This record gives sequence, C-alpha cells and structure tokens, in this order.
Amino acid sequence: MKIAILGHGVVGSGVVEVLTTNRSGIEKKAGCPVEIKYILDRKDFPDLPYSHLFVKDFEVIAADPEVDVVVEVMGGVEPAFTFVSRSLSAGKNVVTSNKELVAAKGAELLALAARHNVNFLFEASVGGGIPIIKPLHLCLGANEITAIAGILNGTTNFILTKMIRGKMAFEEALALAQQLGYAERDPSADVEGHDACRKICILASLAFGSHIYPQWVHTEGITAITPDDVACAAAWGGAIKLIGQARLLEDDKLAILVSPALVSRDSQLSTVDDVYNGILVRGNATGDVMFYGKGAGKLPTASAVVSDIIDAIRAEGTIHTLQWKDGDGSRLEPFEECPVSALVRLESSNQATAKFHVLFGEAVSVTAPKGQVAFITPRTTEGELARKLDALRENDVKVLGMVRVLEE
Repeated sequence: MKIAILGHGVVGSGVVEVLTTNRSGIEKKAGCPVEIKYILDRKDFPDLPYSHLFVKDFEVIAADPEVDVVVEVMGGVEPAFTFVSRSLSAGKNVVTSNKELVAAKGAELLALAARHNVNFLFEASVGGGIPIIKPLHLCLGANEITAIAGILNGTTNFILTKMIRGKMAFEEALALAQQLGYAERDPSADVEGHDACRKICILASLAFGSHIYPQWVHTEGITAITPDDVACAAAWGGAIKLIGQARLLEDDKLAILVSPALVSRDSQLSTVDDVYNGILVRGNATGDVMFYGKGAGKLPTASAVVSDIIDAIRAEGTIHTLQWKDGDGSRLEPFEECPVSALVRLESSNQATAKFHVLFGEAVSVTAPKGQVAFITPRTTEGELARKLDALRENDVKVLGMVRVLEE
C-alpha cells in the first residue's frame, strides 16, 4: 500500500518517524508492505534521508492511481478540504488529524467517502494519542451515550494546573506555557475555548448521530479565571477545569457547552493535570468510561494517525459505524434553557448576601477569600442565572466571578 502525506510539520514528520521506526510491526498489522510515496510541502528538506519523496504540487498525488491512502496533516479548512474531497472522489482513503476540518466538514466528507466506498478517518483529531473515536463507534456501539465530558485541551489544562498548584495568576501561567512550548504565540484558539469546542463537536456528532457545528455551541475560555476562583474551588472540594461537555436531556434534546467548570474531587477528571487530557463517556449499559493520556504532541498524535492508516488498509470498503448525518441544530437545547448550577463570588457585605438569597433562595455557602462571599446556586437555567446576576449588579452588588459546576 502506498501513502501520500500532505504536510511535513510536527505531526507530518512524526508520521514519517513512526512509520519508519515501527515499520515491521505496522506492516504485520496492516497485512502488507506500507510505503510512503509522496510528501507534499511548500518547503524543501534537502538534508533529510527521504528528501526525494517531497513534491510541491498536489496534482501529482491526485493523478497517481498507486496512492491508496492520503494523510492530511496540514491543518485549517482550506486547502485541506479541497485536497481531501478530491482524494476521496478519486477512490483514495483519507486519514487526518485536522480537528478544524472535521468539525466544519465532517458530515460532508463522511458522506463523500461512503459514496466512493472508501474511508475518512480522524482518530487523531481528538485527544492526540488517546483512542476515543474508535471506542465511541465500535467498542461502545451497544450503548446509548448519555453524556460526554472532557478536558480536551492540554494548554489550558497546564495553565489551570499552574494556577492551582503554583498559585499563579492566569497571565503568569500562560507566559510559562508559552516559554515551554505548550502555548502558541497567539494562544487565543486554546485559551478562548475554540480548540476544545471543535473537539466536543466531533465527539457529540459521532455519539448522537448528527453534525454539531462549532458556531452553535456556547463557548467560554479561561481568561477570566482568577486565583480567587481557584481558592473557592479548593474550599468547595474540587478544581477548575476547562470542560467540553455534551449531555442528553430528558426530552431527547442535547445540551452542549464549553466553559470552565468546578469538578468535584470525586470525579476522575479532577486529577487530570498538566498537558494531559481526560474524556469521560457515560453509556446506558457501561456507566462511566474514562479515557486518559497525552492529548497532543508529535509522536502521540502520529501514533493515532498511523493507527488509522492501518485501519484504512485493512478495511473492506467504508466503515459504516463511523458515520453521522448532517445537522440543522434543531436537536440542540437553546443555551438559555440549559440546566446549570454555579459558584458565584461577591464582594462581601450584609446587603450582598441578603440580595443574593432573595434572588436565589437557599444556596450552599463556600469559604471565600477575605472580603468576599461565595455560594453554589441552586439548579436553574442559563438564562435565569444570567438574569439574576444582572439583577445583583443593578442593585449595586459587585459580582466578582461565576464558574459553572460540572454536573455529575
């Protein structure tokens, strides 16, 4: 089987390394020899021992009937979407690590692959080297999935870990993450929650059967989280994590959200620290199943890509369990109506406490830093929570912070 790799960045070079280093075992699992025929990249790499494999024109790959599997590790939607579409239409299997592409175009590309009896595989698009896509559509296939909650971004998890353990402010922890290479110079995709949003959309699309587009999902990052929030979370008995979650509600609607959340110490997610990812999947037959590991990195991500290459080679036509239909958003519960409970911090005063209880009723008090009071609100809706917080502000109560509580 002959392979073309689109992109020779961190992941692309990792795929070459894994295919080369573990060639014997990979070919045994694939059941045939596996050869890299082309690597597409705009740059030249004259010092590499495989420099003769590089091409700059995708047409060379598209026109070659010997290429069985195209590996797309370029990132972004274009030109990746064009290259992937043309490859599938030409009867070539496609493997990708590109979460942005899958989140934006997954339903369309899966349908295109099925029409041409090939596969569009994307294990590496969520969780790096953590197996999660295949377990969802195969190993947990006998279950109705009722909830997914995940720490899906290693950069933000590292930052929050430093805020918790190192007592750092957000800006200090972000600077350290950038210094260590965990965060980009422009970290907005991570710290604003967009990366985690794409990943929970992919998981929710697969688990619930219709495409969930990122623009439909309420997304908040960690930029507003302070050391005082972290202190209140610890006093409450948990930790703050950036969580992408999708829940099946009683009326068969879906509640999907990305935001910082208070995670109880009783939850396995509370102990997922540093750059690691953790994904909790709840099935109606299995109960809770936890997936844990490195969510990014050259070799972990390349490992997932190569696993998909093996599956593409061994598959006899389209893998029909790996499918979802396009979506129109009608199954999503409006954000304002989604259920929620939250930790609310206020500037301390008798007036603030009294007005809080008038609006929210009975609430659990949480030990707060000096000059503050904090409460866990009763369960309400997102819209009602926002209205009551606005009412506090209109009554001269200073609201210092709000962090949702992850529903168990």
